[in-house]
Amino acid sequence: MDDFSIDLAGTALVLIDLQNGNMARELAPYSAQAVLGNCVLLAQEMRNRGGMVVFVRVLMNELQAPPADAPLRAPGSPPPPPDASHFAPEAGVEATDIVITKRQWGAFYGTELDQLLRRRHIKTLILGGIVTNIGVESTARAAYDRGYGLVFAEDAMSGITAEAHEFACKNMFRMMGKVRTTAELIDALQAGTGEA
Repeated sequence: MDDFSIDLAGTALVLIDLQNGNMARELAPYSAQAVLGNCVLLAQEMRNRGGMVVFVRVLMNELQAPPADAPLRAPGSPPPPPDASHFAPEAGVEATDIVITKRQWGAFYGTELDQLLRRRHIKTLILGGIVTNIGVESTARAAYDRGYGLVFAEDAMSGITAEAHEFACKNMFRMMGKVRTTAELIDALQAGTGEA
């Protein structure tokens, strides 16, 4: 593997949909709790070094539901509970973190995310969250189209199926950026270019 480093001043950690409605999902290959634990470790490391941490949440009751062969929520099913869009308490969102609220899978469309990143001269995003092949991949594709460098925290995300997660990580994400483990990212942050 090539030398891997992180320019902390130009990097933001973007964590997707670590909220109550997703914490109850059956995920693979990693459980929601395992993903959340790795996301918390990355957020703490970024904060300790003065880096930018962004938490994204989706308003589940406002998601579009056009006709689909395999919709995420079956037609006629009851709406998500009111707290489904709240961040999981264990996510540990802090007052200094940026919070983005979205109404679709990706975190860029219809939000202020791109503007906030550009104003802080962010060029690279470390991505994690739930679900790999939905919210994370949709955000990654939009970020790639906007010219951001991408780093994917492979074990700080998980899919609805292990196959979907592995396909995204082994195929799509490697074409868009770098795929690393949480431990590799923390090592790179600790060996990085200092404070943000």
